[in-house]
Amino acid sequence: REAQTQLVHTEKMASLGQLTAGIAHEIKNPLNFVNNFARSIQSLVAELEEELAERRDVPVGEALDQVDDVLAELKIAADRVATHGTRADTIIRSMMQHARESGRERRKTEINPLVRDYVELTYHGMAAQRADFNVNVETRYDDDVGEAEIVPQDIGRVLANLLSNAYYAVDERKRSEGADYVPTVRVTTRRTEKRIEVRVEDNGPGVPDEIRDLIFEPFYTTKPAGAGTGLGLSLSYDIVVNQHGGEFRLDKLEGDGAAFVVALPA
Repeated sequence: REAQTQLVHTEKMASLGQLTAGIAHEIKNPLNFVNNFARSIQSLVAELEEELAERRDVPVGEALDQVDDVLAELKIAADRVATHGTRADTIIRSMMQHARESGRERRKTEINPLVRDYVELTYHGMAAQRADFNVNVETRYDDDVGEAEIVPQDIGRVLANLLSNAYYAVDERKRSEGADYVPTVRVTTRRTEKRIEVRVEDNGPGVPDEIRDLIFEPFYTTKPAGAGTGLGLSLSYDIVVNQHGGEFRLDKLEGDGAAFVVALPA
């Protein structure tokens, strides 16, 4: 039991490590915007001071009319700093939630933004680990999906695992088949009468029939030694089915590829 607990912790830390590089890449964009617009604000404030200093003997209303353009640019720059600062804050909060241990309370969470964040973060995390990583990602988010009452960091772990597996599978196939193969991962969300479904589908090598019943077993993995603990899917199954009362399944596909579906109570 101690060894199993230790391995479960290792799996959680492995998924955290995969996301770290994605976080660094993803947070770089809003921070670049914040820095650039902050410098723009400094420049505009200096220009404003200069304009007003030259018009000390002019009535206030007239002086303001003459610096309207500068004030408008200043407002736009400040708004963009706020927007990208909020985006950076959201990414950091997601990372902190993902890193926390289990045992948190459920709360109503918007599903589409959660899925969107993990699609991006896991992609950048994989790209940081694998040279020449380049996968075509197709997304279709149902506007009617809305909220579900979940532990977001736990469902985030499930998404991180499924997406990382999908990226890994198509990248491995690309390395063996070459340029004629187009590695593709499709992520869709949809709402039914009783469920909210997140589907992660790839055109990788797929899951052979003889091991379909084994993939959710603890410690079973199709990856080479050192590339996985074999706990990702079993932990994900436990989170979705046992902790959230949902459904976690592998859909049968025509041809190659795999499609995992997370169905949560709506």
